[in-house]
Amino acid sequence: MPVIKLEDLSKSYGSVEVLHSINLEMQDAEFTVLVGPSGCGKSTTLRMIAGLESVTGGEIFIGDKPVSHLEPKERDLAMVFQDYALYPHMNVAKNMSFALRLAKRPKKEIQQKVTDVAEMLGLTDYLHRKPAELSGGQRQRVAMGRALTRDSATFLFDEPLSNLDAKLRTQMRAELAMMRQRVHKNMIYVTHDQIEAMTLADRIVVMNAGHIQQQGTPEELFKQPKNKFVAGFLGTPPMNFINVSMIRESDRLFLRGSGFELRCDNHTTDRLRNSRSADILMGIRPCDLNYAPDATADHSIDINVVISEYIGAQSVLIGDCGGQEVMVELKSDTPIALGERLRFSINQQDLHFFNLNDDEAIS
Repeated sequence: MPVIKLEDLSKSYGSVEVLHSINLEMQDAEFTVLVGPSGCGKSTTLRMIAGLESVTGGEIFIGDKPVSHLEPKERDLAMVFQDYALYPHMNVAKNMSFALRLAKRPKKEIQQKVTDVAEMLGLTDYLHRKPAELSGGQRQRVAMGRALTRDSATFLFDEPLSNLDAKLRTQMRAELAMMRQRVHKNMIYVTHDQIEAMTLADRIVVMNAGHIQQQGTPEELFKQPKNKFVAGFLGTPPMNFINVSMIRESDRLFLRGSGFELRCDNHTTDRLRNSRSADILMGIRPCDLNYAPDATADHSIDINVVISEYIGAQSVLIGDCGGQEVMVELKSDTPIALGERLRFSINQQDLHFFNLNDDEAIS
């Protein structure tokens, strides 16, 4: 499969620039997910790759071939849209085979491709139904099937699960993951849902305000976020951010926040040598705060419980730590009363630190 490369890609609508010199290279047979909040430029980027939006500046390469001047049909791409875009008067088989029939491919070849893809996606029993007779999840599978029958080099997905309810999204996410194992093609997937990004991607590209914030494997971005935006965007519940000051007493370094003071170990002391200021932002994920009523004060923080959200096996606590909101994941069988003051120990290996002036990670 060809490598897809974006070089200094930009997009403007009049005087408003929505993409700022994007540089990105998507490898052979890689599942790349573009993720970010609404308005970050991810769908615009996808539509420019597809040829549905013009390029203001820069170039798109598929293989070594520049394609920004080519029509969509000349780019060897297949796209799955958010709203399915099925033909209501055609049955499933005709929807899936539409592009092949338009290309006047042999009937036997068309029938074989539709049969193979329908079997892969669990649509064999629905080939004679029309879209109105299908559920939302089945319609989305038909939309994916129509793309797969084209046998294009690259598949583009524009938020394909956003119209589905929570249960169907989970089911379709699993089906997409299984399909990914059987179809070794380039796939570029756009979503605002970071869970979809984390579970499906070989590589995640986090975007915000028309810029790429960071790219890498899900594990790299989760464990080593480049800045506060990436750290806060990936992970559910999101990372906690607490203002702290570095205090040096004798040969020891302490992190002092409102209502707590942590004694830094040697590893944390070394990490913070590159800080530009004594005042920094400390980040810790809710899952990394451990309920430990007997922990010493210099390795823990105390939280006043404000809200407890029961979600089955776990509860999410929203608490107050010296005037700052802190979220904690806790086993739901732990007895918690609202207003209770709880102590949570901190493993300093789990801490993240960011400069206050530019939100960049301190490393």
